[in-house]
Amino acid sequence: MKVHLIDGTYELFRQHFGAARHHENPSAVAATVGVLGSTLQLIADGVTHVGVASDHVIESFRNDLWEGYKSSEGMDPVLLNQIPLLEDALVAMGVTTWAMVEYEADDALGAAALVADEDARVEQVLIVTPDKDLGQCVRGDRVVQFDRRKGEIIDEEAVIAKFGIGPDSIPDYLALVGDTADGFPGLKGWGAKSTATVLARYGRLEDIPDDPKQWDVPGVRGAEKLAGILTEQRDLAVLFRRIATVVTDIAVGAVDDWQWRGPTPEFAAIAEYLGAPHLIDRADRLADKLG
Repeated sequence: MKVHLIDGTYELFRQHFGAARHHENPSAVAATVGVLGSTLQLIADGVTHVGVASDHVIESFRNDLWEGYKSSEGMDPVLLNQIPLLEDALVAMGVTTWAMVEYEADDALGAAALVADEDARVEQVLIVTPDKDLGQCVRGDRVVQFDRRKGEIIDEEAVIAKFGIGPDSIPDYLALVGDTADGFPGLKGWGAKSTATVLARYGRLEDIPDDPKQWDVPGVRGAEKLAGILTEQRDLAVLFRRIATVVTDIAVGAVDDWQWRGPTPEFAAIAEYLGAPHLIDRADRLADKLG
C-alpha cells in the first residue's frame, strides 16, 4: 500500500487562490469544496490510506519561541473561517483528519510519515505538499513529497539537487538562511549558497568550527565574517533550528486508522450546506467500489 499525507492548510490556500483566479465571485466556501473534491480524486485514483493535517489555529508553540513567527494576523477571514469547516467536512467524508492546535500541520505530517515509514506493509509514503520544511522528512524514495500542482515527486535526490544538502540538514539550513514565509530571519550574511556549501561539509550547526581557519570548505566567500556571526549568534541559530524542526513525537494513530472506508451519514448534510450535493454521490460511488 501507499500512504498519502496531505497538508490541508496548503491545499485550502491553493484552492482558495485558484478559485479567485478562475471565478469572478467565488463562493465563501469554494476552497473547502475544492479540497474535498481533490481528496476524493485521490481516492478515485486508487489511494486507500490517507490523512489530512490542518492548522486549526495558525498560531502554535513556535509563536512563544519567536515573536515574529507567522500568525493569523492579516489573513483573509474567508480563509480562516473555512479551516474548521474543512476539518468537519473531511471527518464527515470519512477521512482521517489531524486538526492541530499546539503543534502545526507540518508536525502531524512528519509524525505520520514516521509511523508509516516504520510499517513494513507500506511501499511508499507521499507527503502531499511542496513545502520546503517537509524536505527534512524525506527518506530515499520511500518517504517523498508530492507536489500535486506540478505532478512532481520530490525524493532525497531531488532535495539534495535543490538545496545542496541532505534532508537531515534542512532544519540547520533554514536556521541559517531563515524562512520569510514562517517569519524568522536566519543569520545576517548567511545566504543559500554559502549555507549549503558549509552544511554539505559539516551537516549540523554544532559541527561548524568557530574558527574559520579550521573550515575544510574551499571557495566560501567571507568565511571569516560568516564564522564570526555564527559564533556570536549560535544560540539564536539553534533557536531557529528548533523552530524549523518538524516535531514527530505526537499521536497520529496507526496506518490502519487512515484507511478510507467511505463517508459517514453526516456527510450528506455538510455537502448540502456547502452547496456541493454532487460530492455526496461521488463519495457514495467510491465507497460502493470498496464493496
